[in-house]
Amino acid sequence: MNRRIILTASFFGAVAVILGAFGAHGLKNILSADQMDIWTKGIEYQFYHTFALLFLSTFARFRTKLVDFSYFCFTIGIVLFSGSLYLLATRDITHIGFVNIIGPVTPFGGLLLILGWVILFFAALKNR
Repeated sequence: MNRRIILTASFFGAVAVILGAFGAHGLKNILSADQMDIWTKGIEYQFYHTFALLFLSTFARFRTKLVDFSYFCFTIGIVLFSGSLYLLATRDITHIGFVNIIGPVTPFGGLLLILGWVILFFAALKNR
């Protein structure tokens, strides 16, 4: 198993739990229902891809460029996709004025997550 991948997954998992608890207890009376849905979607996708990273770590003994690229895609994808959703959900209370910039970041992060899965598929095909 790859230590770097497991450390990254552990970090993202812990942050997802913290942000999930913060959303459920600290933001539930502040954000609208739609904003809470956006926040929750960020948590869900962060968790899904944390598990994907853990699974990816099982390929680490066959460390290839495909595994490394999948790791990069999942990691940056989580930051961009879930991170932008957290910012979009809290824009009214944080008064972030660059929502027009954050909005397009979300689909780019999503594309990286999809690419991570596709590359993982090819890494599995290549692995004997």
